[in-house]
Amino acid sequence: MANYLYKLGKWAENHKKKVIGGTIGILIIIAIAALSLGPSFSEDMSIPGTESAQAGKILEKEFQTSKEPTPGTVNLVLKAPKNQTLESKEVVDGINQTLDEIKKDKSVVSVATPAELGNFNENKQIGYVVVTYDVPANKVTEKSKEIILDSIEETRDAGIQTELAGTVAFSELEIGGITEVIGVVIAFVILAITFTSFLAAGMPIITAVVGLGMGILAILIGTNYLDIPSFALSLAAMLGLAVGIDYALFIISRFRQELSKGHSLQEAVAIANGTAGSAVVFAGLTVIVALLGLAVAKIPFLTMMGISAAICVLFAIFIAVIFVPAILGVMGDKIGPSRKNKFLERLTNKRKRNESSKWGDIVTKRPWTVTILGVLVLIIVSIPFFHMQLGLPDNGTKSKETTERRAYDLLSEAYGPGYHSSLVILAKTDKNSGDIQQKINEVTEELGELSNVDSVSPPIPNKSGNIYMISITPKTGPNDIETNDLVHSIRELSDKLTNKDQLELLVTGSTAVNIDISKKVNDALPLFASLIVGFAFVLLVLVFRSILVPLKAVLGFLLSLGATLGFVVFVIQDGNLINLFGFPTESPVLAFLPVIVIGILFGLAMDYEVFLVSRMREEFTHSKDAKKAILAGLKDSGGVVTAAGLIMVSVFTGFMLAPDPIIKSMGFALTFGIVFDAFIVRMAIVPAVMTLMGKAAWYIPSWMDKILPNIDVEGTTIQTEVAEEKNTNNKKYSNLVKEGRMSE
Repeated sequence: MANYLYKLGKWAENHKKKVIGGTIGILIIIAIAALSLGPSFSEDMSIPGTESAQAGKILEKEFQTSKEPTPGTVNLVLKAPKNQTLESKEVVDGINQTLDEIKKDKSVVSVATPAELGNFNENKQIGYVVVTYDVPANKVTEKSKEIILDSIEETRDAGIQTELAGTVAFSELEIGGITEVIGVVIAFVILAITFTSFLAAGMPIITAVVGLGMGILAILIGTNYLDIPSFALSLAAMLGLAVGIDYALFIISRFRQELSKGHSLQEAVAIANGTAGSAVVFAGLTVIVALLGLAVAKIPFLTMMGISAAICVLFAIFIAVIFVPAILGVMGDKIGPSRKNKFLERLTNKRKRNESSKWGDIVTKRPWTVTILGVLVLIIVSIPFFHMQLGLPDNGTKSKETTERRAYDLLSEAYGPGYHSSLVILAKTDKNSGDIQQKINEVTEELGELSNVDSVSPPIPNKSGNIYMISITPKTGPNDIETNDLVHSIRELSDKLTNKDQLELLVTGSTAVNIDISKKVNDALPLFASLIVGFAFVLLVLVFRSILVPLKAVLGFLLSLGATLGFVVFVIQDGNLINLFGFPTESPVLAFLPVIVIGILFGLAMDYEVFLVSRMREEFTHSKDAKKAILAGLKDSGGVVTAAGLIMVSVFTGFMLAPDPIIKSMGFALTFGIVFDAFIVRMAIVPAVMTLMGKAAWYIPSWMDKILPNIDVEGTTIQTEVAEEKNTNNKKYSNLVKEGRMSE
């Protein structure tokens, strides 16, 4: 692989103008296609085959009066001023003026007031208006939304608190906000310090943005043909930007090293692409495999998230090994090691050391201390993981700055927290199984007697009379354990009734969907984690031709994974330090977050393992000195890995600061996943353990060594080819000189 990438790098440098022009051309073509089609995201988070999904389909088939798509609705949740009610004349007049403005929108089919709907709370201070449109929620135009937002200012000015709920979203998901920009700015500062050059620091960011642009636009095109959720775009952007910067960093760093050794510009580009580029391709493909592995869970929206993120990583790889070499060919010595910024050089105060770095000396001199402290910290942080509770975010987990969250709180105040966790029960029975109505009435009574039930609606039959719909309002909210227990109790009751009265109860609703998704994810976790760990071990055995090095890498990954999920539970679920990290309230861990963390953290962990340990193996192959190999790895690759980890942290932190709870929790988990894995596991525990293992770290049975293919991530074959090419050129030069002498 290294040899092919060496030749690719040389070709890209030779044809730099065509490569750069072609890349920009492809980006423009993809952009035109994406803009012409427009985005069409799917927000369906159901899982085919689960009881809640099955019940949802039956509900839609048997009780939906129209075959047309469900129209979008906006609920105006109203709270009267102090000492007044929603029936007070001044309040009613203010509401009617607002509704008159809303009715002017031709897309509005109907507007129903709280009085017409009879949804006042006990003291008649809170109620809600329902505005119904002639199109589905995702088709409601921005103009219609603006009319709503402008109109409710009148009621707010009149002292009537007015918030928005319903199926039409007003707090849209945003990509590329100020928080993400902050992350990129921090990444630029880290790169500037790493390269001691502002110009060189800008290169990885520019190339990463080009690759990210291609990936994001390709995903937008894909939304027209696949059911891709909107938050998949954020995950893809987050990961694509981070790896894009890191991959360019590795290649540019190696390019500068080769220039400092006296290689020509073209040769330095080719060698960098063949060596660092090999590690980039290997690491990137590892991330892609891990992301595609999310399909193991057999959850459609999770599979689409993995595919979307994998597309961005794939573009990042292509840009790194094709576009970056071309850019290096253009920039040349302008970003070479000799072009150092004097201010940054003084700021970094870099001191050259012959064989080791200061951190390398500390780790190799105190390996037991570093190992024990590192492992102990990660184990302690992992402890909260064992009481992790999974769920899906709702408006109650959003920031109080959003109108949806304020509407959620008003509805909870008016009708109790169970208003948001209502359950729909479908009672299926056989017409030939006796007195159906009596059985349904008995079941309704039994449901009302279950623990944590606030109210039960009268059963409503379908046209054929064999299915009845019953609505239940729990006493607790959608993410409370008591609500989950109620769903399980209903399903247990169904098992008894099926055997006794040939009557089946199917539960659906957001709470039931949450439970089914969480169960599906929990069932998939062991298999997915096993596949990932097994894949990592085999992969690293092939790369490092060792047994203990891959084993150590896998165990380190499990430690960092446990610490990451433990810290997520400690903060997000248990509510510790939530103000520090900007979470509005404690909530269950995002149901699919553990699977995502396993997939992405595995890929990134293997990135750092390959970049760090491949340099150690390269040194050990030549010197056969285990300690010297560790010191060389930390000295030559440790700084780059540290910079790469900091860049990842800065990019993920930018997303962690976003207001959307899904994006925020993913950014938070990946930020601390990198902190634990890159800095504690890879930069501390890995070299410390390898010091303790000595030469045994590189042991591999001779029979295995013979049958394993030579992947050559270190680029050994390139060095041979470069040496042979130099010898050939020297001979040609000597022959020309001789021929010249002969002609003389």
